[in-house]
Amino acid sequence: MFSIFKRKRPQEPVVPGPDPDTPAPPEPLEPEPSDAAPAEAEGAHGRGEPEAAASAGAAVAAPMPDEPAAAARSPAAAEAPAARAFVPDLSDTPAVAAPIQAEAEPDVPVVPEVPVMGALAVAPEPEPAAAESAQPAPAAAAKKSWLSRLKQGLSRTGQSIGGLFVGVKVDESLFEELESALIMADAGVEATGQLITALRARVRKERIEDAAQVKAALRDILAEHLAPLEKPFPLGSVQPLVVMIAGVNGAGKTTSIGKLANTFQRQGASVLLAAGDTFRAAAREQLVEWGARNNVTVIAQDGGDPAAVAFDAVNAGRARQAGVVMIDTAGRLPTQLHLMEELKKIRRVVGKADLAAPHEVLLVLDGNTGQNAIAQIRAFDAAIGLTGLVVTKLDGTAKGGTLAAVAAGSQGVRPVPVYWIGVGEGLDDLQPFVAREFAAALVA
Repeated sequence: MFSIFKRKRPQEPVVPGPDPDTPAPPEPLEPEPSDAAPAEAEGAHGRGEPEAAASAGAAVAAPMPDEPAAAARSPAAAEAPAARAFVPDLSDTPAVAAPIQAEAEPDVPVVPEVPVMGALAVAPEPEPAAAESAQPAPAAAAKKSWLSRLKQGLSRTGQSIGGLFVGVKVDESLFEELESALIMADAGVEATGQLITALRARVRKERIEDAAQVKAALRDILAEHLAPLEKPFPLGSVQPLVVMIAGVNGAGKTTSIGKLANTFQRQGASVLLAAGDTFRAAAREQLVEWGARNNVTVIAQDGGDPAAVAFDAVNAGRARQAGVVMIDTAGRLPTQLHLMEELKKIRRVVGKADLAAPHEVLLVLDGNTGQNAIAQIRAFDAAIGLTGLVVTKLDGTAKGGTLAAVAAGSQGVRPVPVYWIGVGEGLDDLQPFVAREFAAALVA
């Protein structure tokens, strides 16, 4: 009984004794997440618990944290046969392939994204070539559209003249009817006489007997008659190019200024507008609206002096290096002498801001006025010295022959060049004057 008691006493401290000593083996497992530790544990389970404890203790206690390669050279690993047998198993275990797959993972998501980005970058490349090849088509279509609109606008005049050549003989009665049609179209007596005389001479010289050929000959003669009025607008000749615009009430000055601003901008010129019409109600607001549509600055004063507005606009155009400065003026009749004197004052004041200004003085004519346009040209030319004409509203008149009277110098008027003609209210309905196109539309 005493011997048994002595054997049982040392067993009581043995149970709690190993608890402080056992934590030593698992401590190096946490800082070293190497692949050899789980592999050794798997080999230990295959050899049994006693051998696993010995091999695990040798494998863990031998290596230091600073020298992981010393585990293979430690004496504990050399004495344990299980550790030596386990070394070649590390290369055969599938655990070594895990880090290889992890290294190849960054390349996997990039592969499906490459063709998408390439498609987005390659797709826009053929578009500019297609756009370049399609550029001539819109230009030709726009030209054809303008000719059709011009013929439609002058259709009333064209029908009265062109309808005379249908099913008729080339004789003296044809020339008499043609002479009456030209006078009714407000071509004027002088222009009509010149055209009929030239037509008779060509028919006699070329021995024309077909009415269609006589019509074509009249078209050519009219184009030659109108050729002195055809002149390109000198955009870009001076910077800033100061343009003063005048006309009677309701001729379409402000609307023409808005269309011309759009035209100049499309040609690459910067535009500045001056609201010099300080008399008409809402004239300033109308020009400001056109400026907002075209993104153009407008110089305006509420009830100020028109000459002062024009002076400030010229100085502002020079300071801002504008390409074109257009000055709007109030509509006035040539018979209103005090208003014509004010127009002269505006021209003089503009000349003080720039000695060479205004470089262009344009008169806006209503195409419906007929022979009254001759009187307007003569009066405004005497007051401010016109350099060009803008003829509007030709789409609503049967008196499209007025330009023929201007070219002939009827009633002592000077043949002032015609820069633009308008046949509608759209931005593209104001186009440069081309004598041959106008003659073809007039004698349709």
